[in-house]
Amino acid sequence: QVQLVESGGGLVQPGGSLRLSCSASGTIYASDRISWYRQAPGKVREFVASIKWRDNKKEYRDSVKGRFRISRDAAKNTIDLEMNSLEPEDTAVYYCNVHSVWGQGTQVTVSS
Repeated sequence: QVQLVESGGGLVQPGGSLRLSCSASGTIYASDRISWYRQAPGKVREFVASIKWRDNKKEYRDSVKGRFRISRDAAKNTIDLEMNSLEPEDTAVYYCNVHSVWGQGTQVTVSS
């Protein structure tokens, strides 16, 4: 079974950038879709972005389109989320997911 470990979170000012990374151990299949979700305090976990391992097809939630970019490195088994023009509303714990497997999450705080 795949195991996922996120890294790269931190504190950033509004308008700043962060790059999150999800390291996957185990086998990722061509048909798998790897996703990033986030959960803010008191809110439900929500989809942020995903990428299909086979064809690199990407999807984004509307509020991050044009600001976030998901990518994968098949050689390293990593899935990155580049986040630009960050807003306080992006503050959340960000999780990597494939099927029913979740990472432990990494905190992103956007504040001046």
